Amino acid sequence: MSIYDDSRPADVGQDPEAASPARVGTVVWGLIVVALAALIIISGLGLVALNGTYVLIGLMIGAGAALVVGGLVSAGRRDNKSTTGKA
Repeated sequence: MSIYDDSRPADVGQDPEAASPARVGTVVWGLIVVALAALIIISGLGLVALNGTYVLIGLMIGAGAALVVGGLVSAGRRDNKSTTGKA
């Protein structure tokens, strides 16, 4: 039996999802994968003829903008929290 107890008491009333929000990068890359899948399906059905270069450029511009905006929103949210006095 170990004398070191690594278990932590459960916080009563605390929402477990509030402690770990979705990361911006994960959401953006997930949206890119979904968009690529949708474009592949649409082009496979023959509804539209797509130029791969333009599609990739558009996705990268959109992803970059989403990452920058998401980072700024995250930084702004982090700065508004009160400090606990700990270093």
